[in-house]
Amino acid sequence: MSINIQDTVKAIREMVPIIDPEDDYLTIAAAEEQMAMTHDARQKDLQEAHAKVKQLARALEAARVSATRPSTIPSAEDHAALMNDLDATRLSLAKAINDAEGALAGKEAELARLKEETRALESSDPAAEHELDATALRLAMYKGLGFEPIVDKDGRITKMLVRAESGDVHCIIFDQKKSDDDYAQLLWKVASS
Repeated sequence: MSINIQDTVKAIREMVPIIDPEDDYLTIAAAEEQMAMTHDARQKDLQEAHAKVKQLARALEAARVSATRPSTIPSAEDHAALMNDLDATRLSLAKAINDAEGALAGKEAELARLKEETRALESSDPAAEHELDATALRLAMYKGLGFEPIVDKDGRITKMLVRAESGDVHCIIFDQKKSDDDYAQLLWKVASS
């Protein structure tokens, strides 16, 4: 198919009144202006979105750091083990305290009993309760010192058995030939031999 140039020129001349270059220019300028405003708005929205993303990233990092267990705080397993150890220590201390309180109660009861016994002993007079035989006490003391008197049927001392420090036993007879001081010196001399 061949295009006829005259038909083409005729068609262009018919279109000349329809085509207004100034109006088209204004339409193109308005479109470019609208596109520039849309571009600026999109750039502004993009910058705001970048700022929000940065802010959210900082918040995320802060949340991650706060959610991460610091190295100074023990792990959950270590914390549980520490709590178990502390519970065991608490229970053993409670048992020790309970035992000590029981022992204290026992000692307080014993102290009260001893105080009552002391009060009873202080208020009593043992010498008044018992009749003491001074002669029997003297004889026991003499025997403890190593002297054992021998009496006759009248109750007079006629002889004295003396245990010396060496373990020997001597018999001293009282025959009234010496004074009491002489017999005393003789007895002590024999006892210390």
